[in-house]
Amino acid sequence: MVNYGLVSAKNELVPLKSISVEVRVQDHVATVSSTLQYVNEEERPLEALFVFPLPADAAVCHFSAKIGEQEIVAEVQERQKARDQYDDAVSSGRQAFLLEESAESPDVFKLSVGCLSAGQNAAVTIIYVTELTVQEDHSLHFCLPAVLNPRYTPAGTTAAASASGAGIVSEISSGAVPYTLTLSVHVSSPKPISKLESNCTLDPLVFLHSDHTQATVNLSPGHMFDKDLELFVYYQDTHQPSAIVEAGVTTAPPGSLMRDPVVMISLYPEFPEEVMKSLGTQGEFVFVIDRSGSMDSMMHRGKGAQRRIESAKDTLLLLLKSLPMGCYFNIYGFGSRFESFFPQSIMYNQDSMDQALQRLKKMRADMGGTEILMPLKDIYSKRLIPDHPRQLFIFTDGEVGNTKEVLDLVKSHAHSHRCFSFGIGEGASAALITGMAREGSGHAQFITDTDRMQPKVMQSLRFALQPSVVNISVDWTLPDGLTVDTLSPPINVLFQGQRTLIYAQLKGESLEGTEGTVTVKYSLKKQPVTNQLSFSLKPTEEAGLSIHRLAARTLIRSLEQKKRSGAADVEGIRSRMVELSVQAGVSSVHTAFIAVNKDTRQTVKGPLQQRRVPTKASRNAPIAPPVSYPDSECFESDDGDYESPDEDSDCIIDDDYIEDDDDDDGDCDYEPPPAEVFCICTGGAAWDCKEYLNSKTVAAPSHIAKPEGKRRAAPEPPNEMLLQLVSLQKAAGCWELDVALADVFGITEDELTNQKPAQLDGSVWATVLALIWLYGCKIEQQVEWQFVAMKAVSWISSQKVGDLSQCVCVGNVLLGCQVTKETLGI
Repeated sequence: MVNYGLVSAKNELVPLKSISVEVRVQDHVATVSSTLQYVNEEERPLEALFVFPLPADAAVCHFSAKIGEQEIVAEVQERQKARDQYDDAVSSGRQAFLLEESAESPDVFKLSVGCLSAGQNAAVTIIYVTELTVQEDHSLHFCLPAVLNPRYTPAGTTAAASASGAGIVSEISSGAVPYTLTLSVHVSSPKPISKLESNCTLDPLVFLHSDHTQATVNLSPGHMFDKDLELFVYYQDTHQPSAIVEAGVTTAPPGSLMRDPVVMISLYPEFPEEVMKSLGTQGEFVFVIDRSGSMDSMMHRGKGAQRRIESAKDTLLLLLKSLPMGCYFNIYGFGSRFESFFPQSIMYNQDSMDQALQRLKKMRADMGGTEILMPLKDIYSKRLIPDHPRQLFIFTDGEVGNTKEVLDLVKSHAHSHRCFSFGIGEGASAALITGMAREGSGHAQFITDTDRMQPKVMQSLRFALQPSVVNISVDWTLPDGLTVDTLSPPINVLFQGQRTLIYAQLKGESLEGTEGTVTVKYSLKKQPVTNQLSFSLKPTEEAGLSIHRLAARTLIRSLEQKKRSGAADVEGIRSRMVELSVQAGVSSVHTAFIAVNKDTRQTVKGPLQQRRVPTKASRNAPIAPPVSYPDSECFESDDGDYESPDEDSDCIIDDDYIEDDDDDDGDCDYEPPPAEVFCICTGGAAWDCKEYLNSKTVAAPSHIAKPEGKRRAAPEPPNEMLLQLVSLQKAAGCWELDVALADVFGITEDELTNQKPAQLDGSVWATVLALIWLYGCKIEQQVEWQFVAMKAVSWISSQKVGDLSQCVCVGNVLLGCQVTKETLGI
């Protein structure tokens, strides 16, 4: 059978054997140390390439390799100089290691492992620091992405794909992972630790101190690392503002970033209650949906999973029903091409909502690859609607090859809109998703594993309906002798309850005063607001240099964006970036980590075998099709996939996708196959997807065999009564008395109408019942229907029906609920 992974000439898996990860979480920052054990089991020298992602805002700060008992610690050098040194070392038979950041996306790295002798072991250690994102429930989220989860390339991948390190399979079976994994986590914080949760099985949490400010936990043995590993850390009062001051390095040059103390401020702005009671009713809402072939994949592998496109359609239904009357909206779909529901954003009313819902029903994942730049340009070319601020909601499960170009475009229009982005699945680019939200003054969300899309999207809608914060300023009060240099870019967005991080360099010396103050001022609906935090200037113990490195990374990113935006002194900015990167020992697009074994006795002779270990899922890379052999028979397995009936038959089935390069970008992208395509039995022949797709006949080519078994039917989406109820709501916020509403409540139409109080209008009765059902039966999903309910309450108030106490009592009896009129807000 064909092995997945890094394979030798004998079709044996090499050389990644084990992975060990240590995570140290300090308050809002994580330091991650990953050690990868390589073994060259071939009979000749090996050069390996390992492509992997990291969190979008991570700062790689250490890279070393251990061969036998000898450890080689890498240095940060200017990028071309490091590449030349690597090439010279490998060509002369010396062992060398090169780690560099992608020029197009800051969350993708490439590790080159050069000249591993036959039978030799090498342990490569990568350390990075990253900020932890804050979730809706105030937990801090850490994700260990595909850096330690290679999605291996099947044998037979095209040479072009191998050369780029981009030929990647989006999913692998757990049995195909040829290495072991261990993971340990240490958490420390000034605030007590409440709990730690994960999407994977952990050993019990062990507290190291009685005040619960330090704890450790390990990943349980036997874990199959076939998905991103997520951790959620809960502190007591985690939403309170905090500050960490980190001491510098006394040996660093005077006045440099690494010499002086650095402070990281975590702010949680609190908006006045009277402002938050009334969310906005105006705006232009533009929903941009990824319709590439990969959106036809399942949301997760568990029971009841939906396809991504179906979950996105359900979410769009909820969004459409939640919009306020009188706003404007439009919906875009994109892939290798794009289309919009309306030529221009249209006013939201019953007619336009009905038109959109009809088109929404027909939406499919049928647009080829992932190209987001052109639809964004089209959106930005449309005129702005006075008094209706533009709000973009972008949904994608992929990555693009021009991430920085997309981010620059979003930033150039940041004055005219806010951008809320959603990454679906584990293949979504963190740099793209977080970058669009950051540059567009919005908020980013990731929907992975068994996460439901709707709650996260509705949280972002609440942010979008919050009034814009303007005139933001940050002021510092420090003792005499101290000055501050703010390293973070100016704050351009604040949301209620969301964290904002500020990095600053403290300069000078103070003989008196141990406390500083930072004050954030802004205007909200023409009201001045002030948030203030006082903090100790005493450096935190055991902080290391993680805050300095994150601050350096923040400054480097700001300089890079300034350079791309057409600044005059391009070479000066580049030199400053290289200087910062080398001094702080962190990665940048203009530098690389280089390690060379300079032991002259350890030269390697003989031709090198090149091996690629790509790890990050990509819909824009050519992907080898499933390969099988003639005369094999296929059958449907228990999990619905067609498989080979025995070990000697290698019929590998993928009835979800075939390749398609019949699009503008020339790449082979996923497309749903014709219904006739079941089992690909090529007999080793090359796969020509363009030739197949360009054929005019619907029938499968002669080399595609059709099994006798029944083709797997697409699973039906969950029959959610909540969405059924929402789908019945009118744009104005009311419901009508009909059999469909009775079906949601589980009663007959006669029961629904006969119990109506005589003096009450039918729509008012139906709307009150809908509210009772939501609060009485779906309270745990309130975040999803909160705006639907708000519209309903507003509509009822507009009807001026008087006291509804009796109506609520009758409704409770009919639906078997116990909800008060005060709870409903009517």
